[in-house]
Amino acid sequence: MPIELARAQALPKPWGILDLRPWSSAANDSSRLIGEIWYERPGNAASDPSLLLKLLFTSQPLSIQVHPDDAYAQSMGLARGKTEAWYILSAAPGAKIALGLKKRLALRQLHAAVDDGSIAGLVAWQTVLPGDVVFVPAGTIHAIGAGLVIAEIQQRSDATFRMFDFGRKRDLHAANAIAVADRGPSVAGLKPKRLTDERTLLVCDTHFAFERVELAPDALLHLEVERETWLLVVRGSARTGSFGVTMGDAVFAQSDRVDIQAGPDGMVCLVAYTGAGGPVPHLLQRPARPSTTDTAAAWKMQGPTTLTPTEAPPTDGHVGARL
Repeated sequence: MPIELARAQALPKPWGILDLRPWSSAANDSSRLIGEIWYERPGNAASDPSLLLKLLFTSQPLSIQVHPDDAYAQSMGLARGKTEAWYILSAAPGAKIALGLKKRLALRQLHAAVDDGSIAGLVAWQTVLPGDVVFVPAGTIHAIGAGLVIAEIQQRSDATFRMFDFGRKRDLHAANAIAVADRGPSVAGLKPKRLTDERTLLVCDTHFAFERVELAPDALLHLEVERETWLLVVRGSARTGSFGVTMGDAVFAQSDRVDIQAGPDGMVCLVAYTGAGGPVPHLLQRPARPSTTDTAAAWKMQGPTTLTPTEAPPTDGHVGARL
């Protein structure tokens, strides 16, 4: 199947922002706060992938929440649970995320903390900076603070159980949240692994692999797609297949070879693909002979991706690994 330019779908959220630049140049004419951009395959007939790529924009903290694993989700009639990973793109000074609890709680203590709202003081808030990577396995109690732009890759699921919502009066899901939550601190941070000059492995889980790929100016490589794969441009620009992509654009591919030529300033992108079997050994390949492509002609970039706001479906320290 050919490579597809993803459609960007903007979702209003009470904790979102009005101005999405530089991640999107599309005007937000609705004056609604946009909290998320979901990247979707184009066309109504396209089947849903098993992974979901998002951008998150926060002006307030999100709810304190937890996601189920596959077994619990399937016991509720859902297709899958929700494990996710975050790459911090932008962070206001002092911006924080919460991951796990400060100390392990007994079941009755967690019940009481959710019931009286004291859970907000028991989660482990930690500062983050651009380039940090955070892995959030299913069952991890977590939250995202204000002042952040985050790229998120996750299992395609909306199974979210809220424990505390900072006074927004949305429904909580105490029973389900307590049933699936790990009641202790999160596991130690990640150690990104350099795979090649261009590739850095950020997260590798049974559900997905998540990489950072950096291409030099005008570099030409082939992306050998063996599995469902998403690519998000976070800096610079490139030609991918028959179209151009720039900061904030995403593409989807599956079982194909994708030609990528970086722009005159190079390109940095995040690449995520389904994770069975670990990282793809030969994800990026150099062409056998130098390209004769007219570089100047190749850099006639297309206009910005259209965003259509839609209603959404149902003590300090450093966290993560910095690149």
